[in-house]
Amino acid sequence: MKVLVCVLAVASLASAQFKCPPKDGQYEDARQCDKYYECEDGVPTEKLCPDGLVFDPLIRKVNKCDQPFNVDCGDRTELQPPQGNANCPRKNGFFAHPDPTVCNKFYNCIGGDFTELPCTAGLHFDEFTGTCVWPANAGRTGCTENSRKLKDGFECPKEAQVDASGQKTVHPKYAHPSDCQRFYVCLNGQEPRNLGCQVGEVYNEESQRCDSPENVPGCEDWYKDDPQVPLSKPKKNRK
Repeated sequence: MKVLVCVLAVASLASAQFKCPPKDGQYEDARQCDKYYECEDGVPTEKLCPDGLVFDPLIRKVNKCDQPFNVDCGDRTELQPPQGNANCPRKNGFFAHPDPTVCNKFYNCIGGDFTELPCTAGLHFDEFTGTCVWPANAGRTGCTENSRKLKDGFECPKEAQVDASGQKTVHPKYAHPSDCQRFYVCLNGQEPRNLGCQVGEVYNEESQRCDSPENVPGCEDWYKDDPQVPLSKPKKNRK
């Protein structure tokens, strides 16, 4: 009971020290980013954003509490004590997966309940921006390398692939060693993906496009035993 009285006394003192501007409204605390004051008839009432959110005085809405990565707190560096759990460091917000080796998934926490969400293939979650970005931009360490090696053993070559003009290829492609219809794409040169051409076409490594089998040496008869694929005449390579 004494502790509660002390807390209320401190809160009352803080509100008493804050001076409301002439206009009623909500105003930020000078030191704590998730604390604000609601002024009515010149009387301030101390308020706190939901745990994990911070106060943005620039928002032109009644609810001025937002995600930290959307708000410039400046010198307001203090925050209320965390009220989260094992999966949610704070009750609300976007957080990295609790397993530090899992970088391509993150948690969306609302009121302490979480939903696990995946990043788009090849991206890592960045808590500073609350979005999924390229691994080099996320700068996270300790991520598992499983995503960099496919089940068939393919890994993106360390040597950069260059185009005809000598420029580095951002998302290089590579032919599958035994399947004419399939090929690999290395997102950002690092994250391998196993893709395939539509039925009736094979991958042309020279043009780096899906093409007619007759235009790819060694793959001319790839569909000869497939009754669903009609025989076609050779066509010119696409450019």
